[in-house]
Formats: sequence, structure tokens, C-alpha cells
Amino acid sequence: MTDDRLLVIVSDETLLDEILRLAAAVGCEVERAPDLVSAGRAWVRAPLVLIGEDVIDGEADLPRRRPGVLLITKGTPAPETWRRAFAAGVDQVLSLPDAESAIVGALAEAAEGPAVPGGCVVGVLGGRGGAGASVFAAGLGLAAGEDGALLVDCDPLGGGLDLLLGAESVTGVRWPGLRVDGGRISMKALRGALPEHAHRHGRFPFVSCDREGGGPTSAALVSVVDAGRRAGKVVVCDLPRHLCDGIEPVVARADLLVLVVPAEVRACVSARRLVETLGDRADRVKLVVRGPAPGGLAPQDAAETVQVPLLTSMAPEKHLVKSMENGEFTPRVRGPLLSAARIVLADLREGTLPAEVAA
Repeated sequence: MTDDRLLVIVSDETLLDEILRLAAAVGCEVERAPDLVSAGRAWVRAPLVLIGEDVIDGEADLPRRRPGVLLITKGTPAPETWRRAFAAGVDQVLSLPDAESAIVGALAEAAEGPAVPGGCVVGVLGGRGGAGASVFAAGLGLAAGEDGALLVDCDPLGGGLDLLLGAESVTGVRWPGLRVDGGRISMKALRGALPEHAHRHGRFPFVSCDREGGGPTSAALVSVVDAGRRAGKVVVCDLPRHLCDGIEPVVARADLLVLVVPAEVRACVSARRLVETLGDRADRVKLVVRGPAPGGLAPQDAAETVQVPLLTSMAPEKHLVKSMENGEFTPRVRGPLLSAARIVLADLREGTLPAEVAA
């Protein structure tokens, strides 16, 4: 039996403050005990136990050997500390500040529990400027269903996905205020900080760029995307057309790259040039062709020009542009956008299933 709180047995106040700071950063609840005797049943129940060097002073073993016991030290541990830790059955000896990222990772894993199956990442790109990639990314968030998606704005020059969703007044931090310096974070902590977009089938959290301040760092993007995947979310990344080095780790994590292209010859030629910049990532790209087709360009002909597989095509949803200008993102449930988004999600999930399941 376990509960959600980790157990901390540390008497050094400086060390304790650092551990509590890290636990708070990942949203991990803590139960403190002054010594092993006071820990009682928490020693068995806690998903993770952090102890200080003084806990293993002397030759006594820990009360009951169990997995998930970390010894935290200030600075480099002495050889005697390693010997005692080994004798006591400690899993790892980690020092602050050098091993802070490893400690944060362990805390986040304890807060979240095991990874939830089904997590996947889809990146959405526009074949040309104004192709509708951001709209399609938001449509994927809606189509993922109740509590199924995490929408990530990766384009600091896009104006902010919160504006597209009509959610600019919704409380929650945007990228400039999200203090993530890399390393593992828990989805629980992330969700507590982010705004959410409510829709008829539920709600999903999103992280948006803002009208002021900088965009996300590469390390922050990776932390957020990985947190969503571990939590079993469909992580939808609205990617910029110019894929700088900071975006590459997100592209590398994508199970599927959706390229949205208007049914226009020039847009398809532009999209082909973009695909060429992806190098060995190009084999993950599939095409969504957006109407209307002023010259009658067929979706399959567009796919042949871009030289990537066609996933689906969709007609324009005329009322949607007007509703977004009025601050509402309200695509029809059986309209072209969400119908195409559901096709993409079905392909994504099939592609990320283990082979024996997909068969």
C-alpha cells in the first residue's frame, strides 16, 4: 500500500529546505519525520523515501529494506557514507547541488506514478504562411476528447494560441512566466500552473506564447512535451515553419508530423521545400490538404507534388474564421476540421501502438 506523499527524514535544516523546494517545484506532497522511529508505517507506504546522512550513522540497518530509498547529501559524499549507504540498503546516494536534476526526476516520478500508456506527440506544420496549421493543432486538441490533450505553442511569432482559442483572459501562465529550466516535471504540477480551454467534451490544458516576453527555450519545451507524454496525453505541438535548433528536440520526439497545405500549386511547392529541411525526420510527415482549390488541384495531386503520403483533405469551414475573430473557437462537431482531426488522431494512435496490438 502506498500514498502520494514522499517521506523525508532529514535533520539538517539547509538540506531539508532544498528538498522541500524541489518537491514543491514538481508538485510532490511531503510527509516529514524527525527519525526512523517516528516514520512508522510511512516508511512502507511512501512511494519514495529521502534520508539524510545522520539517519545511517552507526551500523544499524534501516527498519525494513524497501526499494525507493535515496540518501541525500550536501556536497560530495565521503567514502564512509557510501559504505554505510550500501550496508543499509539505500538505492542511490545523491548530492546537492550536483545531482539536483536526478533528484527532481525521482520526485516527479514519485508524484506521477508510472507512465500512463497512450501518450504520444504530434507536431503540426504549415506548408506556407497562413496555411491553417495553428487552427488544425487546436482542432486536434478538441478532437482528442475529454482531458485527452496538451496543446503546446512552439511559435513565439504566432501571436499566441490563447488568442486563437478565445482564451486570452483565462487564468494561467504563458511561456514567459513558466519557470521551467529543463529536467523532469510532473503533469500534475504543470496542469496546476497552465490555463485550460473548456469545450463541450471537456477541457484541455495549453501553454501559449504571449504578446510580450520571450518564447520557450528548447529545454523547457522538452520538459513540457515529455511531461504530457508520460501522463498519457496526446501532446499537440504547433510548430513554426522555420525549424531552428531549439525546435529540433520536439521534432525528434514527434510520432507524427502533420503538414497542413492549402490546395494551391505554390503552397505545395513551398511545402516540399519545408519537407526537405527535415532530413531524416521527413519519413514521419503526412499531409492534410485544406480547401478550397481555386485551380481544381486534387488532394492526391498535392501529395504527389509535396512527395509525402496523403492523410486526409478537408473543405473550408466558413463560419470558423468569423467566430475566431469574435473570440470564439467553435468548429462544428461533424464539420470538416474536427472530422479531419479525428482521422489524424486515429492514424497517430495506430502508429504508436505496439505491433502486436496494432495487428
